[in-house]
Amino acid sequence: MPELPEVEALREFLTDRLVGAEVARVLPVAFHVLKTYNPPLAALQGRTVTGVARHGKFLDIELAAPDADLHLVVHLARAGWLRWQDALPAAPPRPGKGPLALRVALADPAGAGFDLTEAGTQKRLAVYCVHDPAREVPGIARLGVDPLGPGCTPAAFADLLAGESRQIKGVLRDQSVLAGIGNAYSDEILHAARMSPFKIAARLTPDEAAALHAAMTETLRAAVDRSHGLAAAQLKREKKTGLRVHGRTGEPCPVCGDTIREVSYRDSALQYCATCQTGGKPLADRRLSRLLK
Repeated sequence: MPELPEVEALREFLTDRLVGAEVARVLPVAFHVLKTYNPPLAALQGRTVTGVARHGKFLDIELAAPDADLHLVVHLARAGWLRWQDALPAAPPRPGKGPLALRVALADPAGAGFDLTEAGTQKRLAVYCVHDPAREVPGIARLGVDPLGPGCTPAAFADLLAGESRQIKGVLRDQSVLAGIGNAYSDEILHAARMSPFKIAARLTPDEAAALHAAMTETLRAAVDRSHGLAAAQLKREKKTGLRVHGRTGEPCPVCGDTIREVSYRDSALQYCATCQTGGKPLADRRLSRLLK
């Protein structure tokens, strides 16, 4: 799933290519991705892109309009992606079983544009055409603070954790608390902080909260820096190669050499190093325990 660093890199990538360009056509292919219908996507045609923003994991393409600006907002979900093409196919896309969900073609430069695609059977890619994303896109309206934004100071971060009786892994992933962190970077942040993902957030000491805040900002900024200047097609590979523990079950920890372990859930898994994060004690894997009974 694209998270804050990749979405920020896509924002930067699209800013360089879209701002000042005129939209020629917006062609929906998989109609289930459209979450709003008024204004229609056709209202974007002929509009000039004035900016590209990021709200957590949401991309926000702003287009000038005579009466009120319009926004094409995209959430890539778990398996969605954006594929830029300098020369889109001349033939219009046909609805079908392929991954293509929506195509945006530009009038200038003619023929250029991008496709939104989604792999897999769980179709969660979401596209909105709205006037005010903060009010009209529910996912944006519920977002918490941006972990790299000016409002996420060490003190503010500690205050957020103080009221949370949940495990810290879940708090880091909760978009209503911190906007943009998902499964992968929460694993990376906790490994960098040498903290158990099962630790209760409200029980962190002031020193632990400060260390976690530092690990969060350093991990995310490093990932953003690694993605700077990369083309959209390179971002997935960069994310995978930059991860130290997430998705690396069975491999040696890059810090201590212990074997990276996993806790599995119904539709996801977390990875951690017992030596670095839990004092050498493996965490309970409830799913595996049930299978062994």
